[in-house]
Amino acid sequence: MRVTQLYAPTLREDPSEAELVSHKYMLRGGFMRKSASGIYSYLPLGVRVLHKIMAIIREEMNKAGGQEILLPIIQPAELWYESNRWNDYGEEMFKLKDRNNRQFCLGPTHEEIVTALVRSEVRSYKQLPLRIYQIQNKYRDEIRPRFGVIRSREFIMKDLYSFDKDEAGLQVSYQAMYDAYTRIFKRCGLDARPVEADTGAIGGDVSHEFMVLGEAGEAAIVYCQSCDYAANVEQAQCGPLAADDGALNELAEVATPSVTTIEQLCEFLNVQPSHIIKTMIYLADDQPIAVLISGDYNVNEIKLKKLLKCNTLILADPATIEEVTKAPVGFAGPVGLEIPLIADYSVVGKVNCVAGGNKADVHLINVNINRDYKPTQIADVREAKAGDQCVHCGGVLASARGTEVGQVFKLGTKYSQALRATFLDENGEEKPFIMGCYGIGVSRTMAAIIEQHHDEDGICWPISVAPYHVIIVPVSYKDEEQKRAAEELYQSMLEAGIEVVIDDRDERPGVKFKDADLIGYPFRITIGPKHLKDGNVELYTRSTRTQTVVPLSQVCELIKTHLDS
Repeated sequence: MRVTQLYAPTLREDPSEAELVSHKYMLRGGFMRKSASGIYSYLPLGVRVLHKIMAIIREEMNKAGGQEILLPIIQPAELWYESNRWNDYGEEMFKLKDRNNRQFCLGPTHEEIVTALVRSEVRSYKQLPLRIYQIQNKYRDEIRPRFGVIRSREFIMKDLYSFDKDEAGLQVSYQAMYDAYTRIFKRCGLDARPVEADTGAIGGDVSHEFMVLGEAGEAAIVYCQSCDYAANVEQAQCGPLAADDGALNELAEVATPSVTTIEQLCEFLNVQPSHIIKTMIYLADDQPIAVLISGDYNVNEIKLKKLLKCNTLILADPATIEEVTKAPVGFAGPVGLEIPLIADYSVVGKVNCVAGGNKADVHLINVNINRDYKPTQIADVREAKAGDQCVHCGGVLASARGTEVGQVFKLGTKYSQALRATFLDENGEEKPFIMGCYGIGVSRTMAAIIEQHHDEDGICWPISVAPYHVIIVPVSYKDEEQKRAAEELYQSMLEAGIEVVIDDRDERPGVKFKDADLIGYPFRITIGPKHLKDGNVELYTRSTRTQTVVPLSQVCELIKTHLDS
């Protein structure tokens, strides 16, 4: 490809809308252009990168027993009504009607339609296991599209669905995908860490996210510094804390006028947040419950909702809090409360704590579990944080930010039961398929690679996904000797199967070098008068920013060696 023919309009300035490095460089490098909020057009360079990521994904999916299909973007509402997700999915779903007033949606995900497809064709256990996948556009009406293609309204995704006859088969499929994902991200040049995750709107009971660590990450994770445990903070397990020593002091009231926050209480009573019992009033399916948690932790509402098995969970409004506790907001406590008390492990073993007195401007001191209040249930309902103890090995947890690039789910029978998708087992009995779901954000992976591979001058693409491997830059294309050497090398590389670009523009060398660094070609070969007279060229390696002088006659073979290694 010649730069004079390449549709790659670069920008000299950072776009004002770009918040992340990946967003900035994808726009500046001419990889994509914004069409509307959260919707982008990919230009040739961007398409080449996407296709290389897809090729890696396809190779690994096929190796893991996957078969590629292509499902429709437009999905009939009837299937979503069958799964009870038409109204439950939320406002992110793009809904539309055809000329006959029939309801459809733009697919935000494809569980319903793939399950319907399989139920009509697969009838026997002899046809299982089945692993089918697609690479398709998805649509979600994000309330706030941001970070370029990290969070957009239209995005490219690979999703594979596994259908097995039993849980043992699902585990085999799940592990096959987990291992394939590990290979995919490594081949893409990504340092991606699998973490335990919440299943969210997709459902199921087991899930892992593959997170690319970095300051720009949307999600908070914790990981053990001593073992391989890692989890999204929404899912991270927390155990009991070290128990206090000492005798139980007498329960007493203390006047605390206008002291309603943890910070104010700590200062007023000279106590640590860890010895304050924070009492949070929630409505679980409209029924009030109290959550008791140490003052230095936050409630993990996802854990709490799962524990309670409720459909809705919201913080109670001030009027409800006052009705339940007989006190205004800020003075709730467990002593004397006549609603279910869910105690987090963080308050178990604590001695002589401080809690709200269920009276205006009153707190209680020397509050002790089982003596002064008895929890209805003790459970893990807090958010993990850095410094906590790992529940698996006892090591110390650290925290980081991460961008999710893939997620794997054990769906079980969530969709097969709802859509009555069954098969006949070895005994001729009708059974629901045991399903798994495995997604990779293809366009998001492209952005994540840039987040991990860049410098102040632009992108540093790993060879496996670079739009082109090499750019040849004659210092002056008008110079006949430089032009001839550049063109001959260009033809030799094309014949050798090297993906190469020649910068045949009548531009200053500095402009050419800046564009090459911005776009991120792994190798730049500079042909100039200084070295050409000796039969040499300059070979610049983008990732290491190193430059060497090599014989022109050997540079093609040298590049091939790099690409094949």
